[in-house]
Amino acid sequence: MALLQQLTRQVHFKCIRSLSSLRYEDLQITLTSSPSSKPDDSKLKFGAHTADHMLEVDWSAQYGWGVPQIKPVAPLQIHPAAKVLHYAAELFEGMKAYRCVDGKIRMFRPTENMKRMGKTAQRSALPDFDQAEFLKCIKKLISIDHEWVPQSKNCSLYVRPTFIGTEPALGVTASNMAKLFVITGPVGPYFPTGLKPVSLLADPKYVRAWPGGCGGYKMGSNYAPTVAIQSQAVNKYGCQQVLWLYGEDHQMTEVGTMNLFVYWVNEQGEEELITPPLETGLILPGVTRKSLLELSREWNEFKVSEQTMTMKSFIKALNEGRVKEVFGAGTACVVCPVSKILYLDQELLIKTDTENSLTQRFFSEITDIHYYRKPHPWMEAIDEDVEETYTESHDRMP
Repeated sequence: MALLQQLTRQVHFKCIRSLSSLRYEDLQITLTSSPSSKPDDSKLKFGAHTADHMLEVDWSAQYGWGVPQIKPVAPLQIHPAAKVLHYAAELFEGMKAYRCVDGKIRMFRPTENMKRMGKTAQRSALPDFDQAEFLKCIKKLISIDHEWVPQSKNCSLYVRPTFIGTEPALGVTASNMAKLFVITGPVGPYFPTGLKPVSLLADPKYVRAWPGGCGGYKMGSNYAPTVAIQSQAVNKYGCQQVLWLYGEDHQMTEVGTMNLFVYWVNEQGEEELITPPLETGLILPGVTRKSLLELSREWNEFKVSEQTMTMKSFIKALNEGRVKEVFGAGTACVVCPVSKILYLDQELLIKTDTENSLTQRFFSEITDIHYYRKPHPWMEAIDEDVEETYTESHDRMP
């Protein structure tokens, strides 16, 4: 009897251990029996459409990671006391998959998103996960819904991994239960008719992030407080976005949900591309941001700096005719030129030449990489490193 109990405990331990890590080989797939009709590529709007399937996997402190599942999109089943609903134990990522000119579907630098997601999970007291295995599962989800990847060469499939704390217990503590899930959907171009400059509201009484806070992490709680200010910028001031400032010296930090770039001639007479540094904790480490910096340093045609810029130094440069371009950068738009900033009682006008600008050059270079018009190792094919070791259900779900 003692031997039987010992063997039972060993088997139980092995079962727990086998589920403690998120593994692609455990993936189970259930396909929908009623696929949705695909939208017209020419009428796509951001976030308006969701593909047929989702990826979902649960975690608990007791058993570790469960079995990842790809299944038809359906409402989440969580308790009303789930910590995500009360204490915003939540984070997400934004990635894209592209149908390239050679017919293959590729993702843009997805390992960078996985690294950032892992760091944000740590800051959110959510569990660690195997980033490579999770990415394999995401690639499989995209391959299953490959028909949802637009054929158009200026559209893409948006991929939204999300991580939430689901323990059904009130109290501001780390969640002992969590859920990773991924949904996808086709999206159109941010600028359907080409790059269009935007105007910004810069009001120093509103702050997006601060040192020691969470501005450098991609949490949903960073975004909700910005919506009212964004609405005010649009409805009261006629601006499209907000230029977020910080500190008594009014440091320029981010543009809406994008990283900020200024291309100017510095006081030493050098052409220079500037973006705020990550070390302050105010700035989200954007994947597009990183890519533009790496391209610029590779070109080696102008100085590239990650440094703080204040409104005072910016206005001085603008008045002296040294500001060449201002733009935001992010996954949704790649780059977005800025033509005007409303700051206190001043209307700061910035010249824009979208035809022959650095902004346009960046846009063309990155989109050429996205669609593999310029083959680049930043693009990862969804069928690479994904072995057929998952379990597929033959019982299709409606």
